[in-house]
Amino acid sequence: MNETTEILKVDEAGRVQTPLEKRREIVEEFERSGMTGAQFARHIGVKYPTMMAWVRARKREREMAAVPGGPQWLEAVVGQEEAGAALAIEVPGGLRLMVGSTEHAAWAGQVLRVLGFGQPC
Repeated sequence: MNETTEILKVDEAGRVQTPLEKRREIVEEFERSGMTGAQFARHIGVKYPTMMAWVRARKREREMAAVPGGPQWLEAVVGQEEAGAALAIEVPGGLRLMVGSTEHAAWAGQVLRVLGFGQPC
C-alpha cells in the first residue's frame, strides 16, 4: 500500500487551510466524478459552501485565462462631480454600467463583484 502523509495548516478558528494547488486538484476531481456538489463535498469531508466557493473561484480563473491578454486594469480618479457627467464601465459579455456619481460608483463596484468581475481592494 502506498500511503502519503500531508501536513495541513489550521487557522486560529480551527479551520484547515487547503493550498491553492490542492483546491484546483479537488475541483478537477469533482468535475470528473459525476457527483453533485453536495455529494462530493460530503465524500471529501468539506462543507458544501466551501466546495462551491472553490468551484466558482476555479471557474473565474479559467474565464480570466481565456481573456486575450489577461485582465487589464486602469486607474480611475474621481474628482469633483460635474452635472451630467458619467463614467461608462464595460465588461466582457456586453454589460455596460453608466455611473453618474460617487454614490453610484460604490453600487457599481458591488454589482461587478457579485458578477465576478474583480475583488475588493
